[in-house]
Amino acid sequence: MRVVGDNIEGGIFPTGQARKMAEEEGLDLVLISEKADPPVVRIIDYKKFLYDQKKKQKEIAQKAQKTVVKEIRFGPNTDEHDYDFKKKHAINFLKEGSKIKAFVFFRGRSIVFKDKGEILLLQLAQDVEEWGKVESLPKLEGKRMIMMLAPRHLAKKK
Repeated sequence: MRVVGDNIEGGIFPTGQARKMAEEEGLDLVLISEKADPPVVRIIDYKKFLYDQKKKQKEIAQKAQKTVVKEIRFGPNTDEHDYDFKKKHAINFLKEGSKIKAFVFFRGRSIVFKDKGEILLLQLAQDVEEWGKVESLPKLEGKRMIMMLAPRHLAKKK
């Protein structure tokens, strides 16, 4: 076996001698590559190795960016003032780095104004174009027409 490790003179040794070397150091003999010729083993503290690996995984998970999805709800007949108010909120959400799920909710017979809802969502997409990018165009799902927007800085990374 080819033996490698910290503070160990590497080389090719028989299995018994490699085990003896690991025991003398008070460490574990871990098989790294059995398909190599000869197989490669490392003398390390296996518990510490697992601990370090878990620690690295936690660090990676903490650095991963968690995306927040904020919802903005419109009616098919939303007037100009309400639209402007919600547009300001949408811009603030995009500046914070949150995604936006903008939707028009159709109640009762207002479903006949599907085109008004789509125009409203497309208008919003056009108005916040500087801060956000459309991820999915408006589509009708049951009584809701939904459109997803992502902040510009997230859209550039993809």
